[in-house]
Amino acid sequence: MLYNKAYDTVRKYKMLSYGDNIVVGLSGGADSCALLDFLVSLRDELGLKISACHINHQLRGDEADRDEHFAEKVCERYGVELYILHADVKGEAARQKKSTEQCGRDIRYAFFEKTADMLGAKIATAHTASDNAETVLFNLTRGSGAAGLCGIPPVRDNIIRPLIECTRNDIENYCMENNLDYVTDSTNLTDEYTRNKIRLEIIPKLKEINPSFENAVSGMTERMMKTVDFINKSAENILEKAETDKGYRISELGKADDAVLSQAIMLICKKNNVSPEAKHIELMKKIVYNNGAVEIKQSVFAVSKQGFFRIVFRGADTVSQKIEWNGRENISINNKNFSLCKINKDEFYYHKKNDKKLFDNSLDYDTIPLSAVFRTRCAKDIFTLRGRNVTKSVKKLFNELKIPQEQRDKIILLADGSEILWIEGLGASERSSVKNNTENIVFISCTSAE
Repeated sequence: MLYNKAYDTVRKYKMLSYGDNIVVGLSGGADSCALLDFLVSLRDELGLKISACHINHQLRGDEADRDEHFAEKVCERYGVELYILHADVKGEAARQKKSTEQCGRDIRYAFFEKTADMLGAKIATAHTASDNAETVLFNLTRGSGAAGLCGIPPVRDNIIRPLIECTRNDIENYCMENNLDYVTDSTNLTDEYTRNKIRLEIIPKLKEINPSFENAVSGMTERMMKTVDFINKSAENILEKAETDKGYRISELGKADDAVLSQAIMLICKKNNVSPEAKHIELMKKIVYNNGAVEIKQSVFAVSKQGFFRIVFRGADTVSQKIEWNGRENISINNKNFSLCKINKDEFYYHKKNDKKLFDNSLDYDTIPLSAVFRTRCAKDIFTLRGRNVTKSVKKLFNELKIPQEQRDKIILLADGSEILWIEGLGASERSSVKNNTENIVFISCTSAE
């Protein structure tokens, strides 16, 4: 029964290819022993290279040492190389201020990944349909959204779970039929941990209602994964249409269905390395339609303004600097390098029709006093638009151009007092623009210093 289920799962999710290198997470329990035996049974058929990892968490004294020695004997019997890690999980959990469960999980997966990277291997873990059902219930009690109801994915990056559609009962029967020895973790027999409470108290009650409860959950999670995948692709399509250098167009985001908009906002946050709570997602959806700002965490805001939605990090990386020009050829300010290159008048007129960047960023050299400075904006700055002879405050100009608030203090200006001669990204003012009687021309180009 288990063999057929696991084999079908491997094929359905394309977990294995011929010649794959596999690292098995081997605790010594029934699940991991069944997984190792199953994969070894495929070793010749698929040309697999199999090794295993065991972590001694140093939480159960002699019992933990017993498990380690047992894993060594199992691997020796199968001709599988075993990699062992000794970890002070309790001490590390205290240092990191994490639960013992979470810290242990983090240490396990870090060791799996390190070993897999070294061997160029996939990681096989022994998660089952029973584990999946427990995870879904656990996520449900925390108020999880659709993604949490997808449970444990059969495949995630380089991690495969061939037993994910097999129940714990399937595992025990397989071990009995194949005379597989295994060890039992005593902590799995207590209700000390949250998951064990779900396993020992809640699931048995649900199985009284539906004896095939675990299989029912597996079917639900498979359908939910397809639904979430559809929503995710729809959200990606919306973002592709909405994304600009100023943020995401509210006109596009506002067309999305509620579920798609929620996922789109999650993707925007993820792109900015921000992890919002469910309440933040709901608030962010509201400002998409009504404008405003939501504080996600200290100094991190979602802002919906001027037709764009974006994540803003305030007060983190802008430093007010002033660099005197004084005829220099190179200026470095706020992680940007500016080159000031004198160009030939004939060359300028030859290229200006076809090179807008050259035209916009070329200045009349003789209109720039040596005391002019490169800096960020100040309150009383004014700028006279080239060719229109209209003078505006820089603040008003930035408002009209809908430049995002958080970008304004990063834009570099060339200033003579409060009069701005050139603005990064906009070009020269009327006073400093190149005219027919200009004799000396300077071109300003910018590159990031990072």
